[in-house]
Amino acid sequence: MVKKIDNSMVSIIIPVYNMQDFLAETIDSVLLSTYQSFEVIIVDDGSSDASYEVAKKYSDKDNRVRCFTQHNSGVSAARNHAIREAIGKYILPVDADNLISTNYIEAAVTVLDNNAKVKVVRCKSVFFGDREGEWKLPQFSLKLLARKNMIDTCAMYRKSDWEFVGGYCENILGREDWEFWIALLKRDGEVVNLPFVGLKYRIRNNSKRITDRNHKRKVIEILNTRHKAFFYRELGGKLHYRRTWSRLFNFFSQLIRPERIVVNPDFDILDEFIYNIHENFDNEGITIHARRNSIKIFKEKEYQIVVKSFRKPNFINRLVYSNFRASKARRSYEYAMKLIASGIGTPTPIGYYEQKCLFLFSKSYYASLQSDCNYTFKDLIENPKFPDRNEILKSIGRFTAELHDKGIWHRDYSAGNILFQQKNQKIDIEILDLNRMEFGIVDLEKGCKNFERLNIDSESLTLMVKEYATVRDFNQNLCIENVLKMRWSKHQHKK
Repeated sequence: MVKKIDNSMVSIIIPVYNMQDFLAETIDSVLLSTYQSFEVIIVDDGSSDASYEVAKKYSDKDNRVRCFTQHNSGVSAARNHAIREAIGKYILPVDADNLISTNYIEAAVTVLDNNAKVKVVRCKSVFFGDREGEWKLPQFSLKLLARKNMIDTCAMYRKSDWEFVGGYCENILGREDWEFWIALLKRDGEVVNLPFVGLKYRIRNNSKRITDRNHKRKVIEILNTRHKAFFYRELGGKLHYRRTWSRLFNFFSQLIRPERIVVNPDFDILDEFIYNIHENFDNEGITIHARRNSIKIFKEKEYQIVVKSFRKPNFINRLVYSNFRASKARRSYEYAMKLIASGIGTPTPIGYYEQKCLFLFSKSYYASLQSDCNYTFKDLIENPKFPDRNEILKSIGRFTAELHDKGIWHRDYSAGNILFQQKNQKIDIEILDLNRMEFGIVDLEKGCKNFERLNIDSESLTLMVKEYATVRDFNQNLCIENVLKMRWSKHQHKK
């Protein structure tokens, strides 16, 4: 059953683990709120004390409180469990030993209701317990968020944003709220600071805040994996154990092993995928081609993405690609963008990644959306009875003429690189393998030469060339004569 979101309700999320001494006080602080439309969802994370019993007493006497229990799985799993049960438009996590002010919820809701650009509302905080005083959090900025957490867990946000980022990471041991705020804010969104103390943060010497420091290395490793694009944008490279020095370390690292990573602005939601291609290509995806270059298909979010890994070139070409010529991946991306701008069909480019080591080129990858065209020119070669074969051949002839009229010459115009589909009585055509393109005037002779690799019978080739010549206003007989003469010798036996 799909829960209906209440547009006025706030869901207060309280994960609990062995907090029987503090939980009641926390719940009481929430129930005293001046804002009336809220629910409290408590998830006990396998406590060994009476925490669940405390929560159950509240849920039995107050229908605004619901409680659940689970096997010990960590605070992220408990928060995600609670939020899945939530029916509120807004989420406010509260730790089970902290206290909130009576006006916090109402003030935060007012901000979110009145500004769709705001993603997070936080308040001033003070410590109590084993330490007292104001918790002085710095002004929010993405550059600073890349090096340290500046937003407490107890900040309000929309449930829809939690759904969009996939919730709290359940694999991270400590600093899970930092990871969540990065996921939520790394692409856009504002953070508003309320001008009053809305949170009392309890300090205990054995608290999770203290013990989390022991997991720092693992936390940083996970953050770099999940948010590589974010750290590269804000720090010029990965987050280091000495976080403050990350930008300086990355400056020198890029001098030794420079990377160039480009993401299509229309697909910035896939930036982490592109930035992590080098690390993930060998161990993930489904291989569809493995010869000189390797091609794999990946499923990322709702997209099917084709990634081509180009073989490391020989020593001379490593020097050339490093210093004088664009890599095959870069050319594939830039040429695809150019073709699409010209109205020529090709799979939508997502981005590319290239890496060098000192003055030598190393590896490159090109990523595009998987084409909707489910046939190649090979299907026309192998099946003389392919449905509407002649019309498709004519369409490809006209498509080739359009390429040449727009000054585009594909140096690898072969059967495997021409795709097509029939849809709604229309024939769509796309071309692949774009790193070997030329741009400029394509005259009759050069245009005819572009057919040389199409290994199909002479009758079919003649049909295509007639359409080609008609569109380009060339002499049909001269074009046919040139094409049949220029085709590769190994294809000339096809009558």
